[in-house]
Amino acid sequence: MGQLASKGDGLDQGGVPRVRFSTNEDGPPRYSPNQFDGSSQQRNDSLQIPPTIVVSDTDPSASEQRGSRAELRRSSLYSTLDLVPHLENYASTLPHRLSRPSLVALRSAFEEVQAGVEATTTDSEVGSLPGNGNEESQTPQENAPVRFGWMLGVMIRCMLNIWGVILFLRLSWITSQAGILLTWVIILMSVLVTTVTALSISAIATNGRVISGGAYFMISRSLGPEIGGPIGMVFSFANACACALNTLGFAEVVRDLLLEFDVVIVDAINDVRIVGVITLTILLLISFAGMEWESKAQILFFLVLLVSFANYFVGTFIPPGPEKQAQGFFSYHSDIFISNLTPDWRGPEGNFFQMFAIFFPSTIGILSGANISGDLEDPATAIPKGTLVAIFWTTLSYLIITVTVGSCVVRDASGNVSDVMTGNITEGCVGLGCNMGWNFTDCIESQSCKYGLANNLQVLSQVSGFFYLITAGVFAASLSSALGFLVSGPKVFQCLCKDNLYPYIGFFAKGYGKNNEPIRAYLLCYVIAVAFILIADLNTIAALISNFFLCSYGLINFSCFHASITNSPGWRPSFHYYSKWTALFGAVISIVLMFLFTWWAALFTFCIIFFLFGYVNYNKPKVNWGSSVQAGTYNMALSYSVSLSGVDDHVKNFRPQCLVLTGPPNQRPALVDFVGSFTKHISLMICGDIVMEQDRQAQPQDTTDWLVKWLNKRKVRSFYTPFTADSLRVGARHLLQASGLGKLKPNTLVLGFKANWRDSSPESIEDYINTIYDTFDSNYCLCILRMMDTLDISDLFDVEVNQGFEPDESVEIDNQQSPEKESADNISYKDDTDQIKTVFQNDQGKKTIDVYWIADDGGLTLLVPYLLTRRKRWHRSKVRVFIVGDEQNMEEGRNEMIALLKRFRLDIHDVTVMTDSEKRPNSKNLSRFVDSVAPFMLHDEQQEGVSTQEQRKLAPWKISEKEFEAFKLKTERKVRLNEIIRRNSQHAALVLVSLPVPHSDCPSALYMAWLDTLTCGLHCPVVLIRGNQQNVITFYCQ
Repeated sequence: MGQLASKGDGLDQGGVPRVRFSTNEDGPPRYSPNQFDGSSQQRNDSLQIPPTIVVSDTDPSASEQRGSRAELRRSSLYSTLDLVPHLENYASTLPHRLSRPSLVALRSAFEEVQAGVEATTTDSEVGSLPGNGNEESQTPQENAPVRFGWMLGVMIRCMLNIWGVILFLRLSWITSQAGILLTWVIILMSVLVTTVTALSISAIATNGRVISGGAYFMISRSLGPEIGGPIGMVFSFANACACALNTLGFAEVVRDLLLEFDVVIVDAINDVRIVGVITLTILLLISFAGMEWESKAQILFFLVLLVSFANYFVGTFIPPGPEKQAQGFFSYHSDIFISNLTPDWRGPEGNFFQMFAIFFPSTIGILSGANISGDLEDPATAIPKGTLVAIFWTTLSYLIITVTVGSCVVRDASGNVSDVMTGNITEGCVGLGCNMGWNFTDCIESQSCKYGLANNLQVLSQVSGFFYLITAGVFAASLSSALGFLVSGPKVFQCLCKDNLYPYIGFFAKGYGKNNEPIRAYLLCYVIAVAFILIADLNTIAALISNFFLCSYGLINFSCFHASITNSPGWRPSFHYYSKWTALFGAVISIVLMFLFTWWAALFTFCIIFFLFGYVNYNKPKVNWGSSVQAGTYNMALSYSVSLSGVDDHVKNFRPQCLVLTGPPNQRPALVDFVGSFTKHISLMICGDIVMEQDRQAQPQDTTDWLVKWLNKRKVRSFYTPFTADSLRVGARHLLQASGLGKLKPNTLVLGFKANWRDSSPESIEDYINTIYDTFDSNYCLCILRMMDTLDISDLFDVEVNQGFEPDESVEIDNQQSPEKESADNISYKDDTDQIKTVFQNDQGKKTIDVYWIADDGGLTLLVPYLLTRRKRWHRSKVRVFIVGDEQNMEEGRNEMIALLKRFRLDIHDVTVMTDSEKRPNSKNLSRFVDSVAPFMLHDEQQEGVSTQEQRKLAPWKISEKEFEAFKLKTERKVRLNEIIRRNSQHAALVLVSLPVPHSDCPSALYMAWLDTLTCGLHCPVVLIRGNQQNVITFYCQ
């Protein structure tokens, strides 16, 4: 097997290893743990094995001591440069990944590959050697972060958070209110929601590498930052509230213990607050100690909980003494079980959904393992396995405790030992205790019973074999849950802060220590939790938290459903035991339960979500996570485009879909802004950039990406399409034929006016005019924009441009550089400096838009100014229409045009009939026109001995005297029209003139002179516009 080896004596003075090929048979190479085993490769003497290229440092043993591993690069069967698949080529987050050869390198000549393979291999591998920035190899083993498996990192953590304060302090009370049957329904409904959510979490967690951030990371990478950001904020806040909830549960038990010993700090409520704040401070210090100490504390809490459960179940079988019987505990009894099967609603909170809202927070711990995904060895395996196993065991424990406590304890008991019945007389006795030999009638009728399921929150302690073991279980359950939420919330918030979606939160992104502990976020969570502890009302906090977590569950399920329904090729979860429909059910039921629990809290939650969503959506953060929203957008666009292809065109739905020959859009911002003014949110706009073949290699590779960003920052809704061609005409012809998709295809070509035509080469004029001819031949509409200030931003900065384009624009220059003159490394900073303001970005006020509707082109000449006036910058502008007519029928023609425009429902301010358009133009203006075409005239003395056809082939742009005379009347009409335009439209904001359609025998120079004459002498933008002779507006409704 060919190997490239490096020995200690092979290092040169620069420290770069000398590499050589060898064909020894030293056995299979050494592979990293992430690569396949070389010993399993089948060897065949008849098959030449491609060389394996290994770069190592001087001493392999020393390298292993420093933690570095050898990089392996195996060539494929096709070429020594063409490599076999390698893991690190697909791990874009790794700082030192192997470089894959480009297509240009693979297409190099065989001799170049042979000559350069050794140097290329050496250079590409030096970066992975120790001492070249590979921090991972230099990190000592003892400083490696703590990582947890599925059992300790997920299962135990989830079970501890599910076995929270509700289990010990509220489950027996819920059982007394709802009865055993409805309590089971509440438990199973909660488990249904959490199980479906756990399946969705498992699918998302196994669809790629999950780092820290838990639920926020999963939702944001699935649905994008607009949804992920709000959920990250709400979920982090909900974890802080849940921490306060469990701390309050612990504080209530401590207060009750103090009351038993007649110890009162201040009063009942303030004692809870004091104990809660002190407890939370201790938990904060444990969090500061790091994940290793936090996990040890969780193991201790887990063992205590197991002992307390065992103590409870043993206690249910121990025959109760008189004191316990006086408190309502009679061990297992069928009458008690039957009596507690049905509900007995009491008080203002006595209804099913209120009990559901109070119980549901006990199940929110299913995300505890996912929230520390960054601290797990293998999140893709640990999260599904640990979460589902935790749900199974905790559900079983809740169901069993509900049945056992409901079979042993009556709802009402006085706790007074003297209430025992001495005889068999039960007359006047009320309650189930009468059948057990106890008379609790007095306290039942007066509703003053202090014991029993309905009155005593510490029933499990009374039932247990040893009272204080259950108290220890309460401490363990509440403290473990509080500690878990105190750790989970800041870690989620830290990930959100790192993404920098919201202002002023980046301060909390900083991590400390080997596990990147969010110390600052811990302190923030502590402050929030203390604020809620001061409320000191367990039920109020529980109902509020339910809404926060249900909202998170709903979006997690929707993320899974949306990723599945979009059919994105990137959605490939290795966990297959989920369904998109169950995920959708989980999302819907989560939202429904929010409103059934507390509708005002649900509305409040959604208001917060929508506000945070609006902020992120408005700012549009520069992140690309490959979310399912992008896949869904693609699917919708594709589906609508295909369905639109089967719909016939209708004049009512005509839209000017423009192909704009801008060249690089940043060099002609006025042309971009003009078209964007009447196409944004209305129709298609494509910026076409025809790149000359000789200039293609000089362009930076990321020019297209940068120009698209330039358009986006300018808020122009346009596509950018570069095309390589030999000339403007060839490129435009191909773009006219190939641009667009289905019905989303351009129907209008927009050009900049070639104002430098007199100084241009005759070939470029011919190329420009032939592009106009091809446009009409393709049945396209045409617009030509001329800016009078002739500020050529390309010339100002010495930029090479396609001479077929007219570069002049009316702009206000700030600082402009061209991507053709910059390296790719210097383009990124231009985002803030390359936005040029043009006249089309100014408010036009009450200026006029003058439309010279000379020829009936189907109505495009009227439609474009109407679309402009729908924009904020143009909505106060008045549209004036000028038409051709004679003096005798002037009023009649004007009235007819007004009637027509009214039927078109166009808001036209005034109609003017030009009765003097056929008069002879001013001789000075006419002679100026003759002077402009003089360099292109072909005089009779130049035609001797050469036929007209031959001369046309040699110089098609030339104008013969015969042709000039033939088109003399047309020339005079255009000169005269320009005089009228200058007289009437000197102060207009925009002038639109019907573009004359050129005859096939009209010389290109003459036609170019006509266009110049029509648009010269004005101080506002002028648009020469022509439809394709098909109606684009109508006054019919069908």
